[in-house]
Order: sequence, then C-alpha cells, then structure tokens
Amino acid sequence: MKLISRLSLVFGAAAALALLQPVTAFAQIKPAADVHIVFVTHGQANDNYWSVVKNGIQQAVSKLGVKVDYEAPTTFDVVKMGQMIEAATAAHVDGLVVTIPDPTALEAPIKAAKAAGIPVIVTDTGFAQVKDWGLDLYVGGADEYTNGLNGGRLLGAKGVKEAMCVNHEPGNVSQDDRCRGLADGLKDTGGTVDIVVVTLDPTEATRRVQAFITAHPNADGLVLLGTTLVGPMLQMLNEQGLKGKYKMGVFDLSPEVLDAMLSDDILFGIDNQQFLMGYLPVTILTAKAMFGTMPTENVMTGPLLVQKQDAEAIKALSVQGFR
Repeated sequence: MKLISRLSLVFGAAAALALLQPVTAFAQIKPAADVHIVFVTHGQANDNYWSVVKNGIQQAVSKLGVKVDYEAPTTFDVVKMGQMIEAATAAHVDGLVVTIPDPTALEAPIKAAKAAGIPVIVTDTGFAQVKDWGLDLYVGGADEYTNGLNGGRLLGAKGVKEAMCVNHEPGNVSQDDRCRGLADGLKDTGGTVDIVVVTLDPTEATRRVQAFITAHPNADGLVLLGTTLVGPMLQMLNEQGLKGKYKMGVFDLSPEVLDAMLSDDILFGIDNQQFLMGYLPVTILTAKAMFGTMPTENVMTGPLLVQKQDAEAIKALSVQGFR
C-alpha cells in the first residue's frame, strides 16, 4: 500500500539515524541524549486531533532517544502560547515546533526564538509565516482555505445548498480559513454557508447546532472542523429524527469518523496526516542538532480527501493512533 510504503521510509530513515549515532559520535555536534526539542501548539486538551500528533512525537522519541516536551494551553489561549514559547527560548532549546493560529499575537515571541538561534519549524497552522518571518520549515497539511474550498465543492456536487460550518475555535486563523473556503467552494453551485460558533463541550455544541437547525429548516449540509464533536452530533441528529438529512463532512480522521463513513452518515474527511506533524519535526530537528543538516523545502503531509471507499483500509491505522 502506498501509505504504508511512505511510512516505512520515514520510520526507516529515523531508525538509520539512530543506528548511526554510536558509529559517528566523533562527528556529532551533540549526542542525541542531549537534544531538547519543545512543541508549543494551540491544541486543546480534549481535542482528539492532537493526541495523534503526540503519538507521532512519542514514536520519534522512542527511536531517537531525544528529549521532547509538548506544551499547549488547556483551552485556546494565544497569550499563554506566547509565554510558553518565551520559556522555551529562555531554556535555549535545540529546536522549537510551533503552530501559529494568531500571527499578530505570536509574531514577537516566535521571531525572538529565531533571533536567539533556535531552529523553528511551523506545523499545522502558519504556512505563510514561515517565509514571511524567515523561519526554517513548515511541516503540515496544505493551505486550509484550499482544503475548505475542496470540501465545499464536494458538498455542492452532492446537491447541498445550505450548509453550516461548525467552528469550535473562532479566532484560530486556520479554522476561519476552512469556513471561508467552504463557503467559496459551495458558492460555485449556488450554495451558501453559515458559521455556527461552538465550544468543544458536547452539550453546549449540540445545543447550539440544534438551535441553528430549528431556525434554518432548509439547511442540508453540516461540516465539523475537527473530530471531537462527531459522536455527540450524530447522536443528536439521530435523537431528533434527522439522521440522513444532512450531507456531512469532517476535517481530520478518527475511528468514529471512519465508521460513520462506512455507514453513510459522513460523506468525507479531510486528512492532513497529523501523525507526521509530530514525527517528522522531531527527526528533522534531531538531525539539525546532531549533524547540522536541514531540509531545504517545506514538507506537505496533506491533504488527502478520504471517502467511504478508503475508510476500511485506513481504520486500522486510525485505531492505533497513526491517522
């Protein structure tokens, strides 16, 4: 399978790096055991998406023997993120991996880290800032506006005319871009999109979506910007007798999303392969710290548009925390 071959190459490269350490220790800038990398992301504690990123980090750490700290505010908080980045800079870490959900709030601390000589990789959110701010590399999925655009066009092709974009992180630029792209994509076939702002609290989120549905009886499409609320939303629709009324799309994957695809409750998932967003930055920054090497081009881990025909093959990897 193409995916497994690609992952095998990644794991093989990391294993080769680990095996080389004892043989070439004399040529190293520093040994792996002394390498310290810090991730600072906006990922909320109860967001399933980030557990897959962390699994990627853990797999890389187990192979390379480096130290990696993963830090994120318990709720969406860019001020707290800035403080975490400043602390990593003060600790003179060997590499920093960040998301940039709010460029205005995070520009100063991230640029300060780079000015202090710390290699900075951006993942998930902040593609444009890598070049604009002179950072080292982007490792993540494609532009989120384009991801939303593709989702909107797929909904339009299925006949959707009035969709809701359920945004659980308003103010996060990438989430806003997803909704904007979705609206522009659906516009191609005469459809419209309304944004429904929610939180990751399932009771609160389903209540707000249910209120929107009541006020908009012609709505026929629903897109979630993450996987955490999939179960509660499907349950609410089923309890309200609305199962099958809405063409549904989801950003990112989980076993629950894939099961819902197989039962025709969800039309598509947009997969940025976030396992690689954890795994690859650790291997890249380790090589930088040990040998002074760094890729010269950004690494795109997505997107992949996953539909029913793909779901069964991907589910086993999702259950293991790789997808």
